[in-house]
Amino acid sequence: MQASVLAVGLLVYAGAALDAWEVLPGGDDLRWKLTIVFPGAYLALTLVVALAIPAVRRAITRHLWLSYRTGFGQSVISVIVGLGLLVALAGLIVWQVHRLAHGGGSPGGAFAGFGAGLGLLIAQVVLVRALEADPAVRDLIGRRDEA
Repeated sequence: MQASVLAVGLLVYAGAALDAWEVLPGGDDLRWKLTIVFPGAYLALTLVVALAIPAVRRAITRHLWLSYRTGFGQSVISVIVGLGLLVALAGLIVWQVHRLAHGGGSPGGAFAGFGAGLGLLIAQVVLVRALEADPAVRDLIGRRDEA
């Protein structure tokens, strides 16, 4: 499930970034910074914090396990809501980019925030794979699926 959400998140971000590339005023330097460099830095920072700091890694792993155990994220409605949030955030980026093109403020925060969100999604994919590789957890998942 997390891998699917990550894939959709990457595609949605790519669409927002391509739109920004067409609309943003200024040169390629600004476009690269807003769509690749700053979001990439936030993605990397979030990913490192989520995986390298034991307390954060444990908290995320616990959240993922509890979410699985309660069925959150496994239903059609929760998947649609999660994907809808990604699309809404991309809409925020597009709106801010078009606002900047007409004299508004910079959308850098929205791009960086989406990058950080993608970093967290990547961390969740890594941690879910680690959970699935644990034989004890695999046995619990198998018993739950049989019930």
